[in-house]
Amino acid sequence: MSAPTVLISPTELSALAQSEPVVVIDTRDADTYAAGHIPGAVNLREIFTFLATSTAEGLTELKGTFAKHFGAVGLSGVETAVFYEDALNSGYGQSCRGYYLLTWLGYPKVKVLNGGYSAWKASGMPTETGVVAPTAATFPANLAMADVMLTKEDVLSAVLGKSGSEPVLLDVRDIDEWIADSSSPYGKDFAPRKGRIPGAKWLEWYRFMKPSAQGPMIKSPDEVKAEAATAGISPSDTVYLYCFKGARASNTFLALKQAGFSDVRMYFGSWNEWSRDPALPIETGLPFAESKPTLAMAA
Repeated sequence: MSAPTVLISPTELSALAQSEPVVVIDTRDADTYAAGHIPGAVNLREIFTFLATSTAEGLTELKGTFAKHFGAVGLSGVETAVFYEDALNSGYGQSCRGYYLLTWLGYPKVKVLNGGYSAWKASGMPTETGVVAPTAATFPANLAMADVMLTKEDVLSAVLGKSGSEPVLLDVRDIDEWIADSSSPYGKDFAPRKGRIPGAKWLEWYRFMKPSAQGPMIKSPDEVKAEAATAGISPSDTVYLYCFKGARASNTFLALKQAGFSDVRMYFGSWNEWSRDPALPIETGLPFAESKPTLAMAA
């Protein structure tokens, strides 16, 4: 059975909004949102900015924070949530981060606008300015959460070969982060350590998108499978994703799920959390055999 279609086009979103309850969620910053957005869309910037940790307390806070936020913008379980950003290659996957969070929380109806606001405008759709006041609802508390969230202990078990299976660890960060030149997209020294999680494969998140007349779009299922195959990853693998804080990895999470990869999970704390714990191993140096990478780990 194929995965439900998450990506939605501007014309499909317009039709959906006229046929059933929809909450359109703009994940951009408040000023950009106010300057022009999809009519009726509400602004929820925390989708992108919230930094999570994978401790029990951190995950409890993450769940509670977003159950509150999603209820505040009007999600009761009846409405379809549709996330968008400016363009899929310019917002670091922030709309997909919303999709991942609602997937984890077990919310039944989630879509992402393929191509984002740029595609909406390129399609000649109407826009509006100002701020929309959302109609609050009670986010459902009895949803069955999905097994898509990894802790740093889960990842460490995989690195040490103690996970009981052989998951593929996939790093989708930008190349300067992968080669340990920068610690984050926010500056080279934003996080305390540069490097990679040992044993990770690498596919830069951009590779799962392609240009179109309406801006970058997620590639087709066959194209996504072909990209994954270049790193030796197949749809039957269990894939553990990470980036810096779970946004770019959410873009890849969506791409892989749409392509039929059945077991995809994410280390949402990602490099932001991993790099701050000196007890966790990292790989430094160029990721080639001849560079003889060293493992850096506190005693």
